[in-house]
Amino acid sequence: MVFFWAFVVGGLFCVIGQIMFDVFKLTPAHTLSGFVVAGAILDGFGLYEPLIDFAGAGATVPISSFGNSLVHGAMVEGEQHGLVGVVTGMFEVTSSGISAAIIFGMIGALLFKPKG
Repeated sequence: MVFFWAFVVGGLFCVIGQIMFDVFKLTPAHTLSGFVVAGAILDGFGLYEPLIDFAGAGATVPISSFGNSLVHGAMVEGEQHGLVGVVTGMFEVTSSGISAAIIFGMIGALLFKPKG
């Protein structure tokens, strides 16, 4: 059942994104930003962690999980270190993913030549 709910919840994220494209005529940048902000807001209200517990990868793989990670890291570090922790907490939690994206992007750019 875990795979089923991950598929359903991940699919719902895709459906919402497609509706944002087709009905509201939003650009991909607006849609991605909307998902990040929605994930941040849901984590701020304490609703994203239960969604992760329920759907697993269906909730952690979409971009909304990035917003969740930013807010979650800021809140945890903010409780321990105050205002400075809010700023550093966001980067501490997400730094490995961002670093991996930069490194793998660089490796891809070195290995492959674009057609043009």
